[in-house]
Amino acid sequence: MNNQDPIKAHQHSSCHYSEIMKSEICGCFYCLKIFKPAIIKEWIDDETKTARCPYCDIDSVIGEKSGYPITKAFLQEMYDYWFV
Repeated sequence: MNNQDPIKAHQHSSCHYSEIMKSEICGCFYCLKIFKPAIIKEWIDDETKTARCPYCDIDSVIGEKSGYPITKAFLQEMYDYWFV
């Protein structure tokens, strides 16, 4: 995976309600949990709707419809880029 992937993938972590709801699975690149979008209960901003992780409450959720793999390895790569 090239080093640009976490940067490009990050574009899919906000203003993404439609993409998240069309996804079979989502993942949080802060706490590294993988889950179904149906358990997301909180969204930031009524208009743009950015998901908050149901486990850690951070807005670092990405869905599989983003085109990026929702795996522990990729979520870890994103965490390492954005939070370390």
